[in-house]
Amino acid sequence: MPPSPLTADLVIVGAGPAGTAAAITAARSGRRVSVIDKAIFPRDKFCGDGLTTGALRLLDDLGLDPGAIPSWQQVDDATISSPSGRTVTFPLPRGDGMYAVVAERRELDAAMVDLARSSGATIHEGSAVTAVRSDADRVVVTADGLGDITAPYAIAADGMWSPVRKLLGLATPGYLGDWHAFRQYFHNVEGQQPNQLHVWFEPDVLPGYIWSFPLPDHRANVGFGIVRGDSIATSEMRSMWADILERPAIRAVLGPDAEPEHPPRAWPIPARVGKVPLAAGRALVVGDAAAVSDPMTGEGIGQALVTGIRAAEAVATAGDADPARAAAVYESAVRRELVVDHRLAEVLGRVLRSPRGARGAVRVSGLTPWSRRHFARWLFEDYPRAAVATPRRWHRGMFTGAGAFRGTGRPGSQ
Repeated sequence: MPPSPLTADLVIVGAGPAGTAAAITAARSGRRVSVIDKAIFPRDKFCGDGLTTGALRLLDDLGLDPGAIPSWQQVDDATISSPSGRTVTFPLPRGDGMYAVVAERRELDAAMVDLARSSGATIHEGSAVTAVRSDADRVVVTADGLGDITAPYAIAADGMWSPVRKLLGLATPGYLGDWHAFRQYFHNVEGQQPNQLHVWFEPDVLPGYIWSFPLPDHRANVGFGIVRGDSIATSEMRSMWADILERPAIRAVLGPDAEPEHPPRAWPIPARVGKVPLAAGRALVVGDAAAVSDPMTGEGIGQALVTGIRAAEAVATAGDADPARAAAVYESAVRRELVVDHRLAEVLGRVLRSPRGARGAVRVSGLTPWSRRHFARWLFEDYPRAAVATPRRWHRGMFTGAGAFRGTGRPGSQ
């Protein structure tokens, strides 16, 4: 006998940061929310694990408790090395909250799922979506073991390869992402300070970069990312990895006894917001499914949270009878909050494509204590990247805002 039909006010496909942010926002406004994900949490998610100031503030607003995340590690300094070997340390503010954190996605995403559940959303784990139909008055989502779930709206938060986007006819044929990243966890890391992350702009990796992001207990997330279609083929990344790990600057940070915990993993990163559809009928597209990652760094958690929250708000604003307005409200919010900043990031990313440009960027940003402090806040999205060029977003204290989780004594802040 097939399962009985289910109904909801909003059905969300995907329980990563974008999907759970949408679920939390919608459930707290009184809507009946069903979230479907093919995975069972906790599950690994290939990522650099870095959280910017913007992402942290959103997580704080949503009510996340970092105490539920054992790998939560506050970062106070970013050390960046240019292609010439010049190294500059960029300090983040102290004593007024958190401005950068590293947290394993396995734990972060599971905590967000728990938060969505406690906020009132129904979470269906281990269930893959097999069909989606968007009618004039409803969306019907069919999933393994659940049958049909009918709701006025659906949100596609199901990642880079988004089955929902494909089922709605929104897929981009041949698209494989704009960045490609490669990472491995290490333990016995002795050369890295627990509150300091490292980034290297190596000549043969440009326009990408290498990173080592600290985790508690002498662990680190170490990897590198490249811009797809540039000088390095994605098929070459695995063969480059052993050489990268033996480079003196990187080995000095890892220390002589650092050991990998698992085989390295690679993944694509979509970064072309504004160039892919964000809505179709009664469905809105968020997170990696909407290709919203930063085109300069490949970071995408903050952007995923923004789109999830704004999609849920758009649905509430429009009401069940006006899907065109829901799409318009959501698309306007994404243009206002993400598109202009990403266009600037694309321009700056082109500067970093050459050793000369990367050397100049590190040199200029590191000239004075003032420039180092403000570059760190700009890089970690303490305020919008293109804030100076968008007066409509100006507000008092924009460049001196407090961090997230102020005065909480959270783990990893030592």
